[in-house]
Amino acid sequence: MVQIANMLLPNGWIQCSFGDILFLKNGYAFKSSCFVKQGVPVVRISDIQEGGVKTENAVRIQSEDIYKDYQIEKDDILIAMSGATTGKFGIYRSNDKSYQNQRVGNLKLYSDKLICKKYVYYLLYVCKDQIEIDAYGGAQPNISGKRIEAILIPLPPLAEQYRIVAKLEELFSDLDAAVGSLQAARDQLKVYRQAVLKSAFEGKLTERWRQENRDKLEPAETLLARIRTERQDHYRKQVAEWEKQTAAWEANGKKGKKPARPIKIKEVAPLTKEELAKLPELPEGWGWVKVGDCTLGVEYGTSAKSKESGDVPVVRMGNIQNGKIDWTDLVYSDDKQEIEKYMLKKNDVLFNRTNSPELVGKTAIFRGGRDAIFAGYLIRVNQIDDMVNPDYLNYYLNSIVAKNHGNKVKTDGVNQSNINGEKLKQYPFPYALREEQNQVVGEIESRLSVCEKLEEAIEDGLKKAELMRQSILKRAFEGKLVEQNLNDEPAEELLKRIKKGANDV
Repeated sequence: MVQIANMLLPNGWIQCSFGDILFLKNGYAFKSSCFVKQGVPVVRISDIQEGGVKTENAVRIQSEDIYKDYQIEKDDILIAMSGATTGKFGIYRSNDKSYQNQRVGNLKLYSDKLICKKYVYYLLYVCKDQIEIDAYGGAQPNISGKRIEAILIPLPPLAEQYRIVAKLEELFSDLDAAVGSLQAARDQLKVYRQAVLKSAFEGKLTERWRQENRDKLEPAETLLARIRTERQDHYRKQVAEWEKQTAAWEANGKKGKKPARPIKIKEVAPLTKEELAKLPELPEGWGWVKVGDCTLGVEYGTSAKSKESGDVPVVRMGNIQNGKIDWTDLVYSDDKQEIEKYMLKKNDVLFNRTNSPELVGKTAIFRGGRDAIFAGYLIRVNQIDDMVNPDYLNYYLNSIVAKNHGNKVKTDGVNQSNINGEKLKQYPFPYALREEQNQVVGEIESRLSVCEKLEEAIEDGLKKAELMRQSILKRAFEGKLVEQNLNDEPAEELLKRIKKGANDV
């Protein structure tokens, strides 16, 4: 990012603050009890997206005169002032009437004639880092209008502002086209990924395996009865092991912590005829069960406060990325009881129970190799590995059938959705022989390995495009993108005229 403060500026430029050329207008605290199905959109921080403002999914309210001071005008620049998206900004490009919600800031120029609004918009790209630094001082990101107004910026002559904007838009036009092509390719790969998973969990990728192993296949009714028996057998083995450990503990004079008895498993109600009728048809040897049929129960993670350093990392929802655990941006715990209780085991499947509506339900597998525990917004599935290949479960929970089911049962709050452990256990699950599950995973990975390499190349291209964008912006705000014109009115004189007008506001 460009370092704005104390920048060496060309002749005719000056350094000032945002507050010298604009003021930030705060929004209105609309009450959710007043929201209606038909009415005027209320722009919230979640509606500010990728340089623009989208109101298709905005909440609405009846038009009232008391809200007129919070009406958004076309080409207004809006900025998110709290939450995880603090610093995100966009231009309102619609002619339709909308209102400005609380924690949405509206950057109002003192004079549209003396400042190029799009110059201010492009300045925000290079000031975003500073906004985030100022906002992340507490537990909840939050920034005031005064802090934004205090940010230092370079101000060129007015005519040069327009030349800079024209050149930026010329260069960004080609860059945006390239980025658009990369994003379209990435979207196509997402479609391909879902197509692979759909075929996999309809049994289409292992048709040949079944033809060659027909003697191993069982009728669906026999299969379903067997997995319930195996679940009970697995629990009895756990109880027997517990009794053995308890006897050893007693023989040792009851030293140390008494072994914990396994939690008694609960029966899961079978899928109804109505539920089965809505699910895809499965091949011979497969059957629809529920996730809970293949587990010993689900388990929420630790709710204890984490630290910047400690004995073991705490895997949080942000560490679950594309079915894998991302070991960056970690927090830690040194609470021995918490570590013992929530220690992850190799092949644990983690389910994100609380997140934004589009991300809730994402999963990842813990591959081992290091000690770690998991946080409270995650659920450990505790699948029975003898019955379920963890990769099979992980891929299925990211398939369109599972995602659609999650969208039906999730509970929606303000910018957050939740799928609790009981609902997770009720997920329909296409059960196949453990041996065929292994084959399904192999077929998926042989196809998705190519997909992942292409995705990596696309992400690399997008990163390079962003670096190029930042390089262009750096040159622009150092005065190196377009030539200076000695006949332009110096920015110092321009600022005097702006301030004179500001005093009249």
